[in-house]
Amino acid sequence: MPTTATAQTDGYPRRKGRPRVSETAAPSLVDILNLVRTEQATTRQEIERHSELGRAVVADRLGTLGELGLIDESELGTPTGGRAPRLVRFAADRGRILVATLDQTAIGVGVADLAGSLLMEHHEAAELAQPVSALAERLITLFRWILERQADPQLYGISISVPGAVPDGGEALFQRSTPGVLPGWESFPLVETLIAAFDAPVWLRSSVETMTMGELHAGAGGGRNTMLFVKVGKRIGAGLANDGALFRGAQGAVGLIGSVPVTVGDRTGTLEAMAGSDHIAQDGKVAAEHGASPILAEHMRRGSEITALEVAQAAQMGDAAAIDILAQSGRLIGQVVATLANMLNPALIVLSGSIAQTNDILLAAAREAIYGACHPLVSRDLQIIRSQMGSSSGLVGAAIVATEGLFAPAMLRDWIMAGRPQAHPLFQQVKDEIARRKTMEGNSLRPPDV
Repeated sequence: MPTTATAQTDGYPRRKGRPRVSETAAPSLVDILNLVRTEQATTRQEIERHSELGRAVVADRLGTLGELGLIDESELGTPTGGRAPRLVRFAADRGRILVATLDQTAIGVGVADLAGSLLMEHHEAAELAQPVSALAERLITLFRWILERQADPQLYGISISVPGAVPDGGEALFQRSTPGVLPGWESFPLVETLIAAFDAPVWLRSSVETMTMGELHAGAGGGRNTMLFVKVGKRIGAGLANDGALFRGAQGAVGLIGSVPVTVGDRTGTLEAMAGSDHIAQDGKVAAEHGASPILAEHMRRGSEITALEVAQAAQMGDAAAIDILAQSGRLIGQVVATLANMLNPALIVLSGSIAQTNDILLAAAREAIYGACHPLVSRDLQIIRSQMGSSSGLVGAAIVATEGLFAPAMLRDWIMAGRPQAHPLFQQVKDEIARRKTMEGNSLRPPDV
């Protein structure tokens, strides 16, 4: 029987005629796979050089990774004076990652490959204030709908972007339980429900964090060493990427700049209260009521609601009062961001949110305040731009969060021998705990019938 045939033993595919690779091979498998996945090495010779492993060891590990379906060597590279080298590629299509963004008024879902590339996305209106059980039911329905449209959906993980900060400094490999991110989440096991429904590890990150990663990997941040991302909306938050990685701090609470106190005249309040979209809308209503803004007054006369977007549109049409409202918000945001820039010295600052992305006035006012308050060394090469990603940034960033979690050495070394993350011992413990709680609580963790 040929020695290159494969067999399945104890959950591991392996070659007949030779012993199964021992657990001691896991570290070198992890190193080689991540060299290939990050494209630091694309041929066997490059792998040998970067890993400092011998030819025979590299060949053996690549054989194992090929059997597991995690790499592909079917393509030939460009010859350099001799035989064309065989390229070693990461098999990103081996699995899928389900991603979602939960916003105050909308829900977005999608599916990505193992490289974090978004393959499909869907957005719809939703109220985050609805019961978490109803939200989970809709999320599961949409996830199943997406998976049905995948040719061979081997699910590797689920990653969700949520409005609030996720209290986790990054020590956990993945989410083991549902944190109290939003009111009501403490009473419903959202993470546990998704694990029970899809048998896959789950990651949660704040919307600012996922948007930061999306912009860094697929937007304006490509090739930048340090990027500061600022989201302007009802809430104002910031995300920091350094050396291509998200900086989360001690508790996962980096960038809560909306709580910084600011002062305008004799008024003092938080940045969110003085410059967020709710404040912009409120000032717009006051301007309309007092006749300072003819355009907004006409909106009010017709019975239309005045929101921050109406104020932004009026400003774009030359309405002086609306221009002043947005310029003041931009200056306040810029003053706070300038303090961060002086401390962090980013190469790029990206402003996001519907107001910042559809209106030049707020962006221009923020730029002026940032450049004016920054040290010359900080501002010399600093770029300040609006986001290029829009609503897709959170989904792309969520996918990147999952891929970085799946292939982090501490995570990967405990599932790579089985070829699927569901084999990780900690994930098995989480599943066992969910099953135990279901038994004790009378199936209260049963996922919704959808």
